[in-house]
Amino acid sequence: MCGIVAYLGKKQAYPILVKGLKRLEYRGYDSSGIALLNGKLNVYKKKGKVKELEDFVETQSKSGTIGIGHTRWATHGKPDDTNAHPHTSSSGRLTLVHNGIIENYALLKEALTKLGHTFKSETDTEVLVNLIEEVQNADGLSLEEAVRVALTKVVGAYAIVVLDKNEPDKLVAARQSSPLVVGIGEDEFYLASDGTPIVEYTKKVIYLKDEEIVTVKRNGDISIKSINNELQTPFIQELEMEIEALEKGGYDFFMLKEIHEQPKTIAECMRGRLNAEEGWVSLGGVQELKEKMLAAQRFIIVSCGTSWHSGLIGEYLFEDLVRIPVEVEYASEFRYRNPVITDKDIVIAISQSGETADTLAALKLAKEKGALTFGIVNVVGSSIARFTDAGCYIHVGPEIGVASTKAFTGQVTLLTMLALMFAKEKKTISDTYFNQLVTELDRIPEKVAEVLAINKQIEYIAGEIKDAQNALYLGRGYNFPVALEGALKLKEISYIHAEGYPAAEMKHGPIALIDENMPVVVIATNSSAYEKITSNIQEVKARRGIVIAIVEKGEQEISKIADYTIEIPATEEPLTPLIASIPLQLLSYHIAVMRGCNVDQPRNLAKSVTVE
Repeated sequence: MCGIVAYLGKKQAYPILVKGLKRLEYRGYDSSGIALLNGKLNVYKKKGKVKELEDFVETQSKSGTIGIGHTRWATHGKPDDTNAHPHTSSSGRLTLVHNGIIENYALLKEALTKLGHTFKSETDTEVLVNLIEEVQNADGLSLEEAVRVALTKVVGAYAIVVLDKNEPDKLVAARQSSPLVVGIGEDEFYLASDGTPIVEYTKKVIYLKDEEIVTVKRNGDISIKSINNELQTPFIQELEMEIEALEKGGYDFFMLKEIHEQPKTIAECMRGRLNAEEGWVSLGGVQELKEKMLAAQRFIIVSCGTSWHSGLIGEYLFEDLVRIPVEVEYASEFRYRNPVITDKDIVIAISQSGETADTLAALKLAKEKGALTFGIVNVVGSSIARFTDAGCYIHVGPEIGVASTKAFTGQVTLLTMLALMFAKEKKTISDTYFNQLVTELDRIPEKVAEVLAINKQIEYIAGEIKDAQNALYLGRGYNFPVALEGALKLKEISYIHAEGYPAAEMKHGPIALIDENMPVVVIATNSSAYEKITSNIQEVKARRGIVIAIVEKGEQEISKIADYTIEIPATEEPLTPLIASIPLQLLSYHIAVMRGCNVDQPRNLAKSVTVE
């Protein structure tokens, strides 16, 4: 949640900050703000999108070669100009931007008020900037030392950048459970929540670790210390990102672009890891711990949102193909219910950003209990990637649209390869079936492209049901998680209430909702349960429900009774989620556009949930 960008160098900071905020807007878009220092400190804040801020600043002074910026997803305090970041200390000396939550802010605020500090906003961030100022003044400390000491008194998560009006050649930043990247140029520095605002200017980056504090200076000096005042050695990495991936490339929305990228991104996820001709699957991130993973008595998958749906598909894959028990847990619930975890368990965390706060917390609990931890993430250098014992990247490139599409299919592709690799090693499926699945998985990108080619047909169906207030998604087996994901996509971006259900469970409650105004999307590709799915559709039609059926090409019976049919290429049943999810993504996209919704930035949502 929230996006941070900062600059210190020779260039004018304002254009860099504004462009950076636009690239980070998928992280939060309730309000935004910028602080620029050029002898005088100018702070500009505005409720709404970054464009609102840009219009407001147009007639203001924009000069300064040092500055910080922020785009907000509100936690403490409603979205408005006052609660927007940056926040300034009572004296006006310090200015700060913050991503995260300071859990003990109320106690700190009470103490600071007694010491004479005043507060204008409802935010925990304003408490933090005043705490740093109090420490700085009370003990006569430098900015970096004041930040370090103040953070020892803080409970919670944070990524912060602090600007001191009295030290115009320095920025101090720190992180705890919230990402922060330092970009290194020629006597200039860029700081941001992720690499998207940085890649245009430099590919040399440092990913700050938890409880690290970095000080950058105009003369090119950089220093990193731990919160315990221990000097750290900076580890400079190459930023694995291309500027083209951050542009819409002619599409109206990033989401549509990312849907259409999936033939390429699924292929990229498999590149070098699967060879259909030679009949092998090999994941480099698994090799060192492969024997431990094969000997595990249970897999526990922890994740949130769309990644949880990927995990459910992983459960079907591992239990079906590898014959190992799997539990799929909401990370937020797992960590609070005193779960039974042993050193014979493998805990697999799935997260697009690699920064999801609840998933990280679940991993920490798993490690404390002695379990081996494995990460499946997209963002290189992310917290989960660094924390887990082993893991694999899905390699689908930056995903800007808040509603996940290509990351979902990337996660499912990775889980499928992992299941196939283990099934081969444990000999839980025949060589013939293994080769069939590998060959079919290799063909998935071209079959996804076939579905994308019927986009106009799906757009037409979207137009027929766009005014619905509720929708039901049904699936069986591997397609039950697909139904959940389809419903989530619709509610996320079109604000239509939608629920996913196992098809057989429709009779146990949801059938009461079905009438002539209720669209029911049925993923009906299961050859193993074809007759049962057909019966479910008949039950919907008997109650005048509107049926949109996802079927395999050439299907005859369901096509006769459904109101609308979307045909997808046939594949092996364990691989159907990779194809069946595509029309559901397109259906949600078109409905949302027709309803006038901002597809890339749905209300109240942010891409990376780095707070609990």
